[in-house]
Amino acid sequence: MKILITIPHFYKASNKGDHGSSRKDPQPRIRALTESILALHQNFGISQRMIEHYSKLAVKANGEENISIDIVICTTQEQHILKQLELHESLFSIRESDCEPLLLGYECHRVLKENLGKYDYYCFLEDDIIIHDPLFFSKLNWFNSRVGHDRLLQPNRFEYSTQQSALKCYIDGDLRPGATGQFQNVNDEPTITGQALGKHIRFKRPLNPHSGCFFLNQEQMKQWSQLPYFLDCDTSFIGPLESAASLGIMKTFKVYKPLPECANFLEVQHYGTAFTQLIGREVSLAGS
Repeated sequence: MKILITIPHFYKASNKGDHGSSRKDPQPRIRALTESILALHQNFGISQRMIEHYSKLAVKANGEENISIDIVICTTQEQHILKQLELHESLFSIRESDCEPLLLGYECHRVLKENLGKYDYYCFLEDDIIIHDPLFFSKLNWFNSRVGHDRLLQPNRFEYSTQQSALKCYIDGDLRPGATGQFQNVNDEPTITGQALGKHIRFKRPLNPHSGCFFLNQEQMKQWSQLPYFLDCDTSFIGPLESAASLGIMKTFKVYKPLPECANFLEVQHYGTAFTQLIGREVSLAGS
């Protein structure tokens, strides 16, 4: 399996610091992007070993699926922290452009289309998304082999925290009813059920399809890239960052996510605690 992963990345310190890409301290951004890149190679790359103590050899591990990954980081106007990453240059390549920083996600879409036919999966990750599950793409394959390519399974995005009330918190719960109504009909096949790994898994059409990422197989990428609104830079879903990650796929596919009771069937980590720290302030605990 060959996987292409594109990551939009921008950093320029400012006094406002509304996003992680503009805060004065670059270290959280450096750590987030470093962990994201390393996790991709650690879970899906070929450099995985097992130490055999009797032979004192580190033999190859997890090669049965024969997965290879290429990571392309899309930047603009040389405003980034890539030179500060303590990572070997072979772990990613850089796609430079002069586009508006908030539209870098669409430059990622362009890279995906340019490589159509060369990969099995075409992926988009915001630069603070970390995948920990080595079975991630196996689960996507399982889902689409059963329901077809016009349905897209999105992961639940979570944060870790030290709050006793929410040591792990999924951060993309429902938006207000109607917030995505012009882009999707969540009442069309609202749920799907299936058996996987001995568990009964339920998936729903979410009112909030955003995950800060998407993962399309070759058939899905081909379908989306041929539609007239591909690369139209439409930013009408919340804003340009959210639109790049979620609007195109929401228009094209029936999007599903695992329900809360089985949220960890497919999940990705959002680096930091930007959302979890709202609990107890702007967000109340249910039942308290």
